[in-house]
Amino acid sequence: MSRSDRIMIAAGGGALILALAAGWLALAPTAAEPPDLAAGGLTPPTPIASAAPASDAPETGTIVVDVQGAVLEPGVRQLPAGSRIADAIAAAGGYASDADLVAAATTINLAQALADGEQIRVPRIGEAQVAGGGPVSSAEPTAGGDGGAGDGGLVDLNTATPEELEALPGIGPVTVQKIVAARQEQPFASLDDAVQRGVINRGQLEDIQGVATAG
Repeated sequence: MSRSDRIMIAAGGGALILALAAGWLALAPTAAEPPDLAAGGLTPPTPIASAAPASDAPETGTIVVDVQGAVLEPGVRQLPAGSRIADAIAAAGGYASDADLVAAATTINLAQALADGEQIRVPRIGEAQVAGGGPVSSAEPTAGGDGGAGDGGLVDLNTATPEELEALPGIGPVTVQKIVAARQEQPFASLDDAVQRGVINRGQLEDIQGVATAG
């Protein structure tokens, strides 16, 4: 083999080796690169915010009061906090027929706020209080006696106690209230005056003539 042939064989072998090396480099796997989250591919998961539990609305407070006296349904009543005396009386059915509205108006503040455990008492007709004592006790009118009895033991509509007025024939608790309220505004000049002012009617006038007087 000539020298030129050996040179050509060597050159061909080197070229083959270079070609194999280049092919191996082209086919070899490249190192995996982490995905570019900002460029677009994957979006980072959004954290789920846990909803805070809604707080329960505070319960409305209640109070317990005792309503007694001249109401339709006396007893213990449960009312919303902040209630007034008027609410307690309404919860007990309102005023009874024997309620002394005149005394109630002067002794009870219907707008007063109630406290838990408080007692409200609506006065009855005849339970007027005297200084330093309890309810006024009444006695039946007698001839010549003091109090509401006038000439010959007649009951004077202007000065008689509620009990003495209610003891008159045909006079009930409602009429007694009207008499007391009217005489506080202006005393009666006569029994006829009480009729003309609408305090008593003609039938009641006939019932009490001979046992009552006025003026």
